[in-house]
Order: sequence, then C-alpha cells, then structure tokens
Amino acid sequence: MTENNYSPESNLSNQHRYLYALTFCLLRHIGFCRIMAFCADRITVTKTLADLIEDVLPQTQCTKCGYAACRPYAEAIAIGAADINQCPPGGIEGVRRLAAVTGRAVIPINPVNGIERPRPVAYIDEELCIGCTLCIQACPVDAIVGAAKQMHTVVPSLCTGCDLCVAPCPVDCIVMYPVTEDLTGWDAWSQQQADAARARHDLRSARLLRERDENDARLAAKAVAKMRDVTAEATNTPEQLAEKERKRAIIAAAIERARLKALPSAE
Repeated sequence: MTENNYSPESNLSNQHRYLYALTFCLLRHIGFCRIMAFCADRITVTKTLADLIEDVLPQTQCTKCGYAACRPYAEAIAIGAADINQCPPGGIEGVRRLAAVTGRAVIPINPVNGIERPRPVAYIDEELCIGCTLCIQACPVDAIVGAAKQMHTVVPSLCTGCDLCVAPCPVDCIVMYPVTEDLTGWDAWSQQQADAARARHDLRSARLLRERDENDARLAAKAVAKMRDVTAEATNTPEQLAEKERKRAIIAAAIERARLKALPSAE
C-alpha cells in the first residue's frame, strides 16, 4: 500500500510559494512599467521644421493654400516653396505663428488664396439632397454622414468650414453659414478643434489608403483567376487560339499595371 505523504502543512507551503512567486512577478512588472514610464517622460521626440509648421496650422484641410492638405503646405513652407501667408482660415494670427516658427517676416494674407473671415459651417438642405454622396467624398474630415440615395447631413461640431463640399453638389443644396459672428482666424478656432480635425483627417486618409489597397488586391486576385480560366480554355482552331492569346495579353497587361501601381513611387 502506497504511503500518502499529503499534509495540510505541505499544501500551505506550496500555496505560500505560489503567492510569493506571483507577488514577485507582479512587483517586477510594476517596476518595469514605472521604468518605461520614467524613460518615456524623458524621451525627446525631435520634430522636423515641417512638423513644427504643421503644428501651428489650423488643420481645416481646405486646400485654399494651393496644396492638397495642411501637411503638404507645411512641407512646402519648410523647403521654401511656399509663403507663410497662404492660409486664410488661420488669418493674420496664423501668419504670426508661422513667422515665429520659420523666422520669416509677418506679411498680409495673400488675396489669391482667399480672405480672413468668420468661420462658416456647411448646411445641407435635406429637401433638395438627392443622396449622391459627392459631398461625403469631398469632406476631408468626415463631418458629413449619410448613404447613397439617402439624405445627408453635416455634423456642425466636426465641420471645419473648408467649403470643399459645396462645389461637387449637383443640386446646389449646400450653403455655408458663418457661426462665429465677428471672430475670424484663430479667434474663431481653437487649438483643440484643430487637433481634433487633424486626427480625423489622418484617420480618413489611412482609411482611404487601406480601402484602395484592398480594392487593388481584390482586382489583382480577380485578374489572376481570370488568367487561369482563360489559359484552361480549349482551343480547336487557329481563330480560337488567337482569341485566347488576345485575352491573355489583355489580362497580362492589367496585371502588370496593377504591379507597377503597387510599387512605391520614386521621390
């Protein structure tokens, strides 16, 4: 008969060892986290001049500066390809902020790019809206909600007043209403609003890039499958063989275009 060595004392000892080990792991983890937090507080992120310039732009993403968004404009200023007075939403205060970052002189807003004005918000006349989604596609900060053939509406708190949704509307159902009375430029727009608009614009850009890549991958897979099907087709006459090769050439050209499009563009 096998002797049973179990005892309450040994079981309690095992429990103590387990608790000691668990406590040690937790303390080590807490210590590691504190060390990482301590280091993170002291890590200095070196920003480029373009980063510093972008930080003081109002982030309306309106393209009035002549560039596709605030970031390209900041990069153009940084390399000397653009002046600091091309951002009407920032107004003269925006010019002063850019001057402080770049060391350039304060100059009036270039009227070619627009005028400093009270901040407007887009409004969609729901009775006229046909649900074409063109305004949704144009909005750089996802401030318009709706669906195809359904009524669209603007979320006022998200609208930057960029005007970009007005021109694409085929039924002229969008108007811009000033909402800041006599306040213009940075007096009509806070840093918190700018930061939020920038974040939404970045998220939208990432989403569009992801959707484009997914669509390209789907089309590429479809082309490969089509090539496989065409290659497997039986050809009993010279005419059928010629038609088969014609189809193969078309599909091969499409696949090559997709491949070249996927390659990183040369800077």
